[in-house]
Amino acid sequence: MSIVFHEKSKVFHLSNGQVSYIIRIMENGQLENLYYGKSLKDREDFSYLHEESMRSQMSINSPEPSILSMHYTRQEYPSYGTGDYRSPAFSILQENGSRIVNYVYTAHDIFRGKKDLAPLPATYTESDEEASTLEITLHDQVTDTDLVLSYTIYEDYPVLTRNARFIHKGSEKIVLERALSASVEFLDMDYELMHLSGAWSRERYVKTQKLTTGIQAIQSLNGTCSGAEFNPFLALKRPHTTESQGEVYGFSFVYSGNFLAQAEVSTFDMTRISMGINPEDFAWELNQGESFQTPEVVMVYSDQGLNKMSQIYHRLYRTRLMRGTWRDQARPILLNNWEATYFDFDEEKILNIARKAREVGVELFVLDDGWFGARNDDYRGLGDWYVNLEKLPDGISGLSRKVEELGLKFGLWVELEMVNKDSDLYRAHPDWLIGVPDRFESHARHQHVLDFSRKEVVDHIYEMIAKVIRESSISYIKWDMNRYMTEPYSRNTEASQQGMVMHRYILGVYDLYTRLTTEFPEILFESCASGGARFDPGMLYFAPQTWTSDDTDANERTKIQYGTSMVYPLVSMGSHVSAVPNHQLHRTTSLATRANVAYFGTFGYELDLNLLEDREIKKVKKQIQFMKEYRELIQVDGDFYRLISPFEGNETAWMVVSQDKKNAVAGFYQCLNRVNGSWIRLKLQGLCEDSLYEISYDTELDTPIEPALAATYGLKIEKDTVKTYKAYGSELMYAGIPIDRNLLNNKSMDFSSLLFVIKQVSE
Repeated sequence: MSIVFHEKSKVFHLSNGQVSYIIRIMENGQLENLYYGKSLKDREDFSYLHEESMRSQMSINSPEPSILSMHYTRQEYPSYGTGDYRSPAFSILQENGSRIVNYVYTAHDIFRGKKDLAPLPATYTESDEEASTLEITLHDQVTDTDLVLSYTIYEDYPVLTRNARFIHKGSEKIVLERALSASVEFLDMDYELMHLSGAWSRERYVKTQKLTTGIQAIQSLNGTCSGAEFNPFLALKRPHTTESQGEVYGFSFVYSGNFLAQAEVSTFDMTRISMGINPEDFAWELNQGESFQTPEVVMVYSDQGLNKMSQIYHRLYRTRLMRGTWRDQARPILLNNWEATYFDFDEEKILNIARKAREVGVELFVLDDGWFGARNDDYRGLGDWYVNLEKLPDGISGLSRKVEELGLKFGLWVELEMVNKDSDLYRAHPDWLIGVPDRFESHARHQHVLDFSRKEVVDHIYEMIAKVIRESSISYIKWDMNRYMTEPYSRNTEASQQGMVMHRYILGVYDLYTRLTTEFPEILFESCASGGARFDPGMLYFAPQTWTSDDTDANERTKIQYGTSMVYPLVSMGSHVSAVPNHQLHRTTSLATRANVAYFGTFGYELDLNLLEDREIKKVKKQIQFMKEYRELIQVDGDFYRLISPFEGNETAWMVVSQDKKNAVAGFYQCLNRVNGSWIRLKLQGLCEDSLYEISYDTELDTPIEPALAATYGLKIEKDTVKTYKAYGSELMYAGIPIDRNLLNNKSMDFSSLLFVIKQVSE
């Protein structure tokens, strides 16, 4: 068992040989964190790690002669009002107006395995031997309320998960005004805070800042999702920590709604990390016998740099957060018609695109927006989940079977949480909108948010879309969500419970996902929210991949996918080759570079292949052949390494290495060409030092070149453009691969790339 309790010293030690987390029951009955970091050898008493001394303006929170002060103590789940003047983990309003509570230890339970948090998503175990869990029960006598703090440590990962549960036994109602999932304290502030932020089409850029005294926070308040602006993740890393060495602590929130993640540094240089549901506009009533469960925080410790932290998240989330049929499978190569047709299509146009897709080796065709109701533009039709027979006279059932007869699987786009006012659904149920009576209802993309905090709304949408699925042959669903919540108010909810609406909304989304994935377990779900605004662990529990961004430009995607990889596995990243000029940036990048970026994700196409030239079609066929050969390595088996950051210079590089270190694929990307540039060496990672590898890469020019021009510039036109050479792993990692800048500059104008295949060979 990875958790021990030392009765005499009242110390809990959670350790698995990689990480240790140590908790002490203090003399006032509250909990203190003594240590979090690299694994320590167990001993009977770690209480020497507790520090206290008399200071001015210090409030004592235990009987004399103790000088215990909450303000200078590394608390496990701090409250406000008894001498700690920093941000609390929770706040409870009582009927007498007080918010003062005193949760003291009453019992604990240590057991194998991990409990389910349903209806909330959470990581899980498949056997009790995979993890151990500690539940500590504390009690507040005045309110007669239990607080259960839960800690799970995995056996094979330096991972701890945390959550909290409030169980109200008292006769008087209480209101949770703040109920975070975890609080972790560090003794010093010598850290850099790293988080992922951005906006539509530039999601999850890596941001790093030196900690300073005070509060540094990220949050979501949009109601419907975690958001494009800030991802529910932050990390503390030492200033010297890099991708390959140094300490880092990661904190990831398994939730898809409003969140708060903050670092607070006291004037004594102590750092407090807090994470959970955003307390803004949150107020949860608890009557006698009721309880409230917070979502889960997943904490990862690495003393081997950021890559190791990310690899732990990738492996854990791919195998113990994602679920179902598609968890362990490489993804089908798809083609989506959105950027090919937008709303302007009929059945023959769709089938014509699908035929060409099948010809090049695509496996799945996805019909995007515009197939239902009166949906010929984004002003109307949302909420009417029945087929538009003018466009598709044989319905989705007929179209799906025709696509399957071509040899493709069929997928469908939906946006189930939204409604246009120009729709039959709104005309029948105008009170189903989120919004405040007698006030203006803001709209975005001409649409409004359905009140998924109400069961009857979720029930209705479920029956409509389930009917479409039951009558058709559907293998994939892209679930979109294109706007944030405004005027958060439920018309069918009591005034005292309006602070419960946004959390109930997310629970409604989870409920609909649960019903659909239960009834249709073979369907591959991909979540989407105006691109990547809902890329969070909560969604991955239901939909094992997410549309990473609406921005499909290859150069911009190096930044987006690089940042996303801090937490999320490659197999979760929807990545497509789209048309040029790019529809978001109007930039032209080569077909090869577009594919070389998209390979490191789920891979697919978002264009009309009928518009490509024959030479481009040949390249598309080669790209699909390559992805089919290496997708198990990239998406399922391999470890991902970030090599060069796009946020620090003109180049980007990354690679995937198989678990047995025998095979690898590496991508190198140059943003802008450089005249007379310096030498480049690409240093790989994760290989076996003493093994011999064969390195191959394609020197084919991305654009055709006339023989006369080739002669002028000394360029060779060769039939066999694949170059190979051999080197030992130590050479590849420490000396590096020489990058031919002339080759990069000749391959295209700007935004060029090279893809390396590395295979272990015998000497």
